[in-house]
Amino acid sequence: MANPSIMDTLFQRSLEDLIKGIRLQSPDSSTPTSSFLCKSMEEIRREIKSTDPHTKSIALLKLTYLNSIYGFDMSWAAFHVVEVISYPQFPLKKIGYSAATASFHDGTDVLLLLTNQLRKDLSSSNGFEVSLALQCLSVIGTTDLCRDLCNEIFTLLSSTRIYVKKKAIAVVLRVFRKYQDAVGVCFKRLVDNLESSEPQGMSAVVGVFCELTLRDPEGYLPLAPEFYRILIDCKNNWVLIKVLKIFAKLAPLEPRLAKKIVDPICEIMRRTMAKSLMFECIWTVVSSLSEYESAVKLAVVKARELLVDDDPNLKYLGLKALSSLAFNHPWAVVENKDAVISSLSDADPNIKLASLRIVMSMVSEDNVVEISRVLINYSLKSDPDFCNEILRSILTTCSRNYYEVVFDFDWYISLLGEMSRIPYCQRGEEIENQLIDIGMRVKDARQELVRVARDLLIDPALLGNPFLHRILSAAAWVSGEYVELSKSPFELMEALLQPRTSLLPPLIRAVYIQSAFKVLVYCLHSYLLQKEATASSFAADGNTPWIENSAIQGPEGSDLATSELDREFNPRDFSPSFENNGHSISKLSTHKSMVNLLNLTEMALGPLMESHEVEIQERVRNILGVKELVKQEILDHSAQKEENSEKKESDASKIIELIYHSFSEELGPVSASAQARITVPNGLVLKDNLAELEIICGDIELPVSTSFSLGTLHSREKEVLSLDDAASNEDSEPSTESTSLLSEHYKRHKLYYLLERKMMPFPLIIHLPMKVRFRIIRSMISMIL
Repeated sequence: MANPSIMDTLFQRSLEDLIKGIRLQSPDSSTPTSSFLCKSMEEIRREIKSTDPHTKSIALLKLTYLNSIYGFDMSWAAFHVVEVISYPQFPLKKIGYSAATASFHDGTDVLLLLTNQLRKDLSSSNGFEVSLALQCLSVIGTTDLCRDLCNEIFTLLSSTRIYVKKKAIAVVLRVFRKYQDAVGVCFKRLVDNLESSEPQGMSAVVGVFCELTLRDPEGYLPLAPEFYRILIDCKNNWVLIKVLKIFAKLAPLEPRLAKKIVDPICEIMRRTMAKSLMFECIWTVVSSLSEYESAVKLAVVKARELLVDDDPNLKYLGLKALSSLAFNHPWAVVENKDAVISSLSDADPNIKLASLRIVMSMVSEDNVVEISRVLINYSLKSDPDFCNEILRSILTTCSRNYYEVVFDFDWYISLLGEMSRIPYCQRGEEIENQLIDIGMRVKDARQELVRVARDLLIDPALLGNPFLHRILSAAAWVSGEYVELSKSPFELMEALLQPRTSLLPPLIRAVYIQSAFKVLVYCLHSYLLQKEATASSFAADGNTPWIENSAIQGPEGSDLATSELDREFNPRDFSPSFENNGHSISKLSTHKSMVNLLNLTEMALGPLMESHEVEIQERVRNILGVKELVKQEILDHSAQKEENSEKKESDASKIIELIYHSFSEELGPVSASAQARITVPNGLVLKDNLAELEIICGDIELPVSTSFSLGTLHSREKEVLSLDDAASNEDSEPSTESTSLLSEHYKRHKLYYLLERKMMPFPLIIHLPMKVRFRIIRSMISMIL
């Protein structure tokens, strides 16, 4: 019978065979190589247990490949890795070290078994074996390994074989990081290598000190004379780059050192032709020598050479250097303004973003209009991502520190409206927040704000863009909140109730309806106030009041039907007439305008009475309820006679007056810390931890409703009446079972109740959601009436 190891060797697939087999798998399958790889792993598990070194090594090589490319776990083969490393044949040892580098980590159990083998290889006469051990140690070196092998590393730092010395110097970085005590052993010999005339050794030791200086620059400041000598004498560009990085960290610590190195660095900038070395000189001046004006001017000249270079990498480096100069030396950016702005249209996205950051760093109160105009023009011809990045930068910069760079808010509001119409605009939330914030903060800008909001609302094409819905929500809110500044409230009403608003999400449409409510209340209040003023003027003159006869009973039974309803509604029937509390009140030339307004409201909102969205349904019922209240009064006033001119003001007029004044209360910006400044009302006891409520109320079961119905307005009114009747009967009738249970619960858990069972204190109302607040205020109005 043949030896199994010999058979495995003869028929074992090599790494090349494995790769070819993977490539031959069908690419059409979702997992084309899964079955093949599983079969290969089974073969590897069998082969790696072989006693034949070659078979085991090839299996480990294939396993390392599958681990690196496909992520297969090879931790189970850690002991086999140590076995392969111990083989005397160099090709097999190389496979073992490669597998250890790829799979070993600080938590690997067999690392201690590797210590003696590493020590043996580090002391080997074969330089290649020493190089393998050093390379592996630089990756997997742990605290224990670095401590145990520190003496071997120290010996190799003075090796005559330059490639071994170079790798030993590089390993010192790992040794110092894992084992701090090694600094006392190896540091002196490491410094001695700074005086080496061998370029490879010099570059290795400077690279190590560069990394060490980045972590602790103060500890390596005494070596500044050695680094200065290298800066003056060395001609190797790579070494000079590393030395410049070291001086960039050391110069801020010692002013005399900065003064010493500024001239050599400027000389290197003037004479070098290597772009990489030039940029490092520029960066050293920009970051650490910015107080030397002559050096900064030279760095700006060299940075401009990079800006106009065709290589996108060099152009990006030039922009990066300018961005660092923008804060302390803005003149450097201004001098290169044209090159920076032209980079906004570069094909490389990194260059465009870098130039955009530099442009935004130049923004001030004097040039914000010019820069914003330039950026808006670039956004119109940019791709969607960069377009929105431009818009985000403008919005962020202009709103910084409460709009410190904006001196003309009318211009900025117009700019926000222009941004909204950019085809790729996806910054609806930011624009929405700023439109509302400016409206609350800047009174003088509200006129322009209402104009821009009106232009957005009347454009039906914008309603189909989902990215603009938040902006349209802000426009609707502004139009309702500051409707007294509108030139034509009727036109706003048409825009808020246009049919295409059905494209809006329910929450945004609810804002539209609520704003329409405000506009309607404003129009009704203005109309009733005008009627009172007209009646008073006629009564003072002793003449008959003005009689309007445009409203008649229609054939369909509509109380608002008129003989002129077939004519198109004209929103320009409003014209300024007189003042009311400092605001211009518009005069209705004919009673027909108000009738048309109410008809428009009923026609647009009537179908939404049975909406499945609670927010929409509630707001619609509020508007139509107010319409029903004032409808009869408007008709009655149209037929008044002189003997009825002194009749007491109707309840509907009082309600309109109350709602109008509630909407007229000016809203202001709320600070982020405003909640903390609200004092707790007297008599209110709050506990920090309300976890006890779950214990107290855990046995309370809420009744489960089997159905939910949104009834009509008429049935809702009946329900309200029945509830009012029940409440009135509750005081006169004896306590029922439910009231007695409630009283008992109140006695047991009085801590969680208000001490006096009265109407909620007004300061607490601001803690409630808007919907709940509106209901409470509505209940308070009904109680007053």
